Amino acid sequence: MADFFRRQEEARGRTRLLLGLFGMAVLVIIGLTYLLNGAITLWAGNTWAPSLALSSAIACGIIGTGSGIKMLQLSAGGAAVARDLGGRQVDPGTRDPDERKLLNVVEEMAIASGVPVPQVWVMDQEPGINAFAAGHSPSNAVIGVTRGCIRALTRDELQGVIAHEFSHILNGDMKLNLRLIGVVHGILALAIIGRGLMRVGVEMRGGGKNNPQLPLLALGGSLFAIGYAGVLLGRLIKSAVSRQREYLADASAVQFTRNPQGIAGALMKIGGTSSTMRSTHAEEASHMMFGNVFRGVASLFATHPPLPKRIRAILPDWDGKFVLVKIADSAAPAGAVVRAPAKAPWQAGAGSLFSPQEMVARIGMISPADMQNAGRLRAAMPEELMDHLHNPSSAQAAIFGLLISGDESAEMVTLSGLIDAGGLAVARRVSEIAAPWHSSQTIALIDLAIPALRRQTMEEYTTFKQVLDALMASDQQIDLFEFMMQRVLRRHLDRWFHALPEAKIRYRSFHQITAELEVLLTAVCGVGTRTPEAAHQALQAGQAILAEHGVYLTLQARPASLTEISAALEELEAATPLLKKQLLMACVAVARGDGVVSSEEAELLRAVADSVGCPVPLLNDA
Repeated sequence: MADFFRRQEEARGRTRLLLGLFGMAVLVIIGLTYLLNGAITLWAGNTWAPSLALSSAIACGIIGTGSGIKMLQLSAGGAAVARDLGGRQVDPGTRDPDERKLLNVVEEMAIASGVPVPQVWVMDQEPGINAFAAGHSPSNAVIGVTRGCIRALTRDELQGVIAHEFSHILNGDMKLNLRLIGVVHGILALAIIGRGLMRVGVEMRGGGKNNPQLPLLALGGSLFAIGYAGVLLGRLIKSAVSRQREYLADASAVQFTRNPQGIAGALMKIGGTSSTMRSTHAEEASHMMFGNVFRGVASLFATHPPLPKRIRAILPDWDGKFVLVKIADSAAPAGAVVRAPAKAPWQAGAGSLFSPQEMVARIGMISPADMQNAGRLRAAMPEELMDHLHNPSSAQAAIFGLLISGDESAEMVTLSGLIDAGGLAVARRVSEIAAPWHSSQTIALIDLAIPALRRQTMEEYTTFKQVLDALMASDQQIDLFEFMMQRVLRRHLDRWFHALPEAKIRYRSFHQITAELEVLLTAVCGVGTRTPEAAHQALQAGQAILAEHGVYLTLQARPASLTEISAALEELEAATPLLKKQLLMACVAVARGDGVVSSEEAELLRAVADSVGCPVPLLNDA
């Protein structure tokens, strides 16, 4: 499997392919509109003299308007797609056994991959087996599943499906898929207008020479015919862009879970039942679904490879038999609670040391060991704590509890003016629970709290940020780890509340970001208790990574301020994926420059990677 950064570059290439195909489709529609323009000219009794400029303006105007409107609707992220498909957001505190099983699987997958837990939606009116991932980034990602998916599949099969969808999240497929919906909707706009004109023409009454019914029907029919050509072109575009990605996502699911029977079993059950969907919006989202949403689609227009080919790519010795399954009304007695399988308590590893190359190779990937660690970590979380993390107000207090030090007086004075007594009690309790934790558990708690924090109102979120800032400033000493934890929260939640625009690539050379690199690597050198000589030695280890690119850095004489580090990270997020790869390798080399990567350093690297948009799995080996 190609590494995360190479896949990000490939995603940019697929965007260029999409734009090229879209341009070709627009040219075809302009040509057909030109012919229609000429036909109207002849019908009016004039000579053949259609205007190419007018035809282009009409076609481009309709397509652009249709795409723009749809893109605006999708600006909310994956939740907009889920609503269109008839989805219902799952309450994180649900006691429904099917929904609890689904949430447990999604939470474990998110902890293992180092991304915030996505929102989870269920399409109650869809009895087929299907699922999707949608969003502009992991910060606003949504996992959606059909009712048939959670009721017909075993936990292993459901885990295989969710791993497939997480591959789309980690590989950057979601953003392209949303763009594809907008592009294709614009192409289909002519058909929509034509259908509307035909409906108006059919409903018109009266006769006479000047009755516009016949011309209106003719115009509507012509536009519908041109639009239907757009339908075919749109299906070809979706097929060209998405089909190969399904093979790759299937392979990633096997790699993540090391259980080919899981996802293969789900595909075999689709063959024995169905993955079709009833929603009127299923067609436009067909390319992002786990399985085909319609039966009998010609292979040229199919958004997914044939089921037998997908299964044999996973299980070469498959006997060709599908699994017949009847979807029950309920998977467990009403009121029963399904918990994650019992596992040994989670413990941090001891003493493993990643090379820079090994560390960076883990970005965007999930190993079976990551999944096992995530499952144990999730199961070890007290139920009392999980109940707090599933409620917006108590999830805020839980986050505040992570920032309360041994001397609580200043923090509590600050908090007392901003949250109520109940919130203070939760914060104190979480501080007590988390006191002996390894830092990986703290990061996992943050990931688990994000779905509930997204359910705040904008006013509540503004207050939440004020409390965070006050807590960090209350002891007059903000350490770098606290600062990075705040950045993780702010980055993902600001994206969700549309307070942080997505970074555009502006830097393609290290020479454009040398100053920012010096700030960040100096900050990494300052973690722990390094002497000046040890800090210089650590920087040289990072310098060795960058030297092959002609970059030579100098350790800053004074520690970088948090404002400078924040500004540096914001600039570095605008670098190309391959620059980010070398940057993170240099950070790892600096962190292990003294021969040891501490727990604090490992989680700082996770937070830095997250800040520049690179999800890192659990770093519990340090």
